[in-house]
Amino acid sequence: MSRALDGKPVYWVAAYLVDGLLIDTGCSHTAGEFADCLEGQSLNIVVNTHHHEDHVGANRTMIERFGIPILAHPDSVPLIGRVPVLRPYQEYVWGYPEPAEVSVLGKEVLTERFHFDVLETPGHCEGHVALVELGRGWCFSGDIFISERPKVIRADEDVAGLMSSMRLLAALPTERLVLFTSMGEIIPDGRRALLSCLEYLEGLQKKARELEAQGFTPEEIRERLFGEGSSLATLTGGHFSSGNLVKSLLAETTMKSE
Repeated sequence: MSRALDGKPVYWVAAYLVDGLLIDTGCSHTAGEFADCLEGQSLNIVVNTHHHEDHVGANRTMIERFGIPILAHPDSVPLIGRVPVLRPYQEYVWGYPEPAEVSVLGKEVLTERFHFDVLETPGHCEGHVALVELGRGWCFSGDIFISERPKVIRADEDVAGLMSSMRLLAALPTERLVLFTSMGEIIPDGRRALLSCLEYLEGLQKKARELEAQGFTPEEIRERLFGEGSSLATLTGGHFSSGNLVKSLLAETTMKSE
């Protein structure tokens, strides 16, 4: 799902429906179309991987149209129940979600055919979870993994938490691990992708630490690692930037040294 600009998608976000379980509901701009698409489908329950506006945008529509319960991590429940504070780019791309009443998610979700374990996966935000079906090797990972070589993160993301969550998912006791990502990309060899991203971030952290020890400032380190950086920094007012990634990597270094 995405809002369109001149007929082209601005930014993709995905929801998944499996055996009556709907995982996330997309953004408010596409809520009506999404609900229309789900008419006639078997819908029993909704789980939000986290509280961000691009994952809960159709919650109210799901309740009003289909009368189905929605569950989320305890930390996410109160945030989903009130109007969030959004930056201009967030309002434009995803829109304001209407507050919705959701219930507390437990440690597992059972459907008619499948058993999903609920894993706490911090790093992207508070109250983030992944849903894992070990028998099938499925992992619905929310926003924990976006790409193998991320160059930007949000100002409020924590690289240490992201890396810890990726290690947790990569170590799951299943022969294969298929990642179902928040952007709609399905990665058949999810374990390899997670480990590749971890290796990349660990390498960046080592370089950032070495440059910091040589007296370089975070901004100088950013320039050396990423050059001019990403246009996302300008488009989002600095909310997404490579500078955020460098600062978080250095903060992780400081935390480990204490």
